[in-house]
Amino acid sequence: MSHESRVLPPALRGRLMSADAAAALIRPDDHIGMSGFTGAGYPKAVPKALAQRMQAVHAAGAPFKVGIWTGASTAPELDGALAAVDGVEMRLPYQSDPVCRQRINAGQMEYIDIHLSHVAQFVWFGFLGHLDVAVVEVAGILEDGRLVPSTSVGNNKTWLEQADKVILEVNTAQNPQLLGMHDIYYGTQLPPHRQPIPLVRPGDRIGETTLRCDLDKVIAVVETHAPDRNINFAAPDDNSVRIAGHILEFLSHEVRKGRLPAELLPLQSGVGNIANAVLAGLADGPFEQLTAFTEVLQDGMLDLIRCGKLGFASATALSLSNAAMADFNANLADYRRRILLRPQEISNHPELIRRLGVVSMNGMIEADLYGNVNSTHLMGTQIMNGIGGSGDFARNAYLSIFMTPSTAKNGLISCIVPMTPHVDHTEHDVQILVTEQGLADLRGLSPKQRAQVIIERCAHPDFRPALRDYYRRALDQSPGKHTPHLLQEAFAWHLQALRGERMGHGA
Repeated sequence: MSHESRVLPPALRGRLMSADAAAALIRPDDHIGMSGFTGAGYPKAVPKALAQRMQAVHAAGAPFKVGIWTGASTAPELDGALAAVDGVEMRLPYQSDPVCRQRINAGQMEYIDIHLSHVAQFVWFGFLGHLDVAVVEVAGILEDGRLVPSTSVGNNKTWLEQADKVILEVNTAQNPQLLGMHDIYYGTQLPPHRQPIPLVRPGDRIGETTLRCDLDKVIAVVETHAPDRNINFAAPDDNSVRIAGHILEFLSHEVRKGRLPAELLPLQSGVGNIANAVLAGLADGPFEQLTAFTEVLQDGMLDLIRCGKLGFASATALSLSNAAMADFNANLADYRRRILLRPQEISNHPELIRRLGVVSMNGMIEADLYGNVNSTHLMGTQIMNGIGGSGDFARNAYLSIFMTPSTAKNGLISCIVPMTPHVDHTEHDVQILVTEQGLADLRGLSPKQRAQVIIERCAHPDFRPALRDYYRRALDQSPGKHTPHLLQEAFAWHLQALRGERMGHGA
C-alpha cells in the first residue's frame, strides 16, 4: 500500500467527497457507530462537519440530534464538537470529554456506561436498537476492498457489519506500515452457536489483518490527513512512584510464594500516570519475558518492549504521547512483530481474560471499608468517564488490583470512605487495594478483616482515626455484625465534601 494512494478500488473513486458532503448524508435521530478508542483511530473530519451542520439546523429552529456509539473515548473533534452543539441524544459506552461530561451531569445528554466487552454483542443481540451509519477511520482501502485499520480497532468490525450505510475516512497521516499489525477475528457467533475462541497466548494470531466491508454499503469516502489526539503524560509524582513500588514488591512476593511464574502472567493496565509508573518500575525490575493482554498500549509498554522486558503485547488501541508516537512510527516494522491490535470484543473478552490468567491493574476514585470500589462517579451522582474495561478484567482476572492516591482535593477528601455511594466493582471482584500508604491484600478475608486491613494499610493517617471510630461504632451498633454499617451516617463524609468541608471532620 503506497503512501500516495490509499483508496485503491476503482468502484470507490466516484464516492470520494468532502467531509461536509458526507455529513449531509447523516439524518437526525440516526444511530451512528464511530471508530475511536482513547483518542486513537477516530474520524477526524466528518464529526466536525456534522457538528457545523447541526448548528446551522438548530439556528433555523429545527432539532438535530443523533446517537453516538464508539469503542471508548475519542477526542474534542468528535465528542466535544457534537456535544457543544447539543447534537448527541445518547452516548455510549465510554467518554472522557469535559463538554460531554457537563451535559451528561446536567441531564442534557443521555449516557449508557457499559462494560466494553458487552457493546458489540449488545448490538448483535439488538439490545441497543438499529445501527444506521458507521463512520470509520482507516489507514487505507486495498484493491479488493479490504480495509486497513488504523491505530485502534475497538468496535469497528461490528459497526461495518451491522450498519446500513458506511462512511470511510481514509487518513494518510496514519502509517501505511500498520498493515499486518491487526488481528480481526471473525469467528464469534450468537448463542446458542458460540464456539470457544482459539486463543491461549497473547501472541496467538487467530484472525485477519484487515477489516471486511461490503463496498455496496459505502456511501462516502473522505480523505483526511490529521494526527490522533496523543496524550503527553506527566512524569510520575511521588504518590504514583510509591504506589508502583508497593505493587512491584507484591508481585515479587507472589513469585517467591509460587503463586506467579517468574515472568508473571499477562498484564493489563489502565491508562494514566500511576499505570505508567508501574510499567516504568517493571522496566527496572527483575521480571523478564513479560507479556500483556490489555485494552490500551501506552508509553510504558513501548518502553518495556524497547528494553527487551516485554516480549509481546495484545491490545485494541494505542494511547501514546507525541514522543512515543514518533518512536512507534519510526520503528513500526519492529513493533509489528511484537504487537497485535484486536477488536475490543476480543481484547476485553471475559473468557480469554480468565483463561490467560491476567494480572489486572486499574485506577479508582474511592473504595470503602469492605473493598467495594467506585471508579466512575464523584459523590455518587456525577459521572467522570465510565467503567471502561475495568469490570471486564476485575471480575475475571487472576489478580484484580485497584489503585489510587489515598486523598484528593489537597487532603480534603479521603479516597477510603465508610461506604461508597456508587459501586462499580463489588467486594467480590476486588482482591488488592493500593494507595501510596500501602497495599491491602483482601484475598481470603472476611468483611470485618478486610475493613481493618484497608484502614491500616491504605487510608491516609489523617483519616485513620475517624475510620477506626466509624468501624468500632458500627461493629457495636449495627444490627448485623457480618458487614457492620451505621446507615444513618454511612454517607456523612460525602455530604461534608459536598458542603466544602473536610471529610471525617466531626462525623
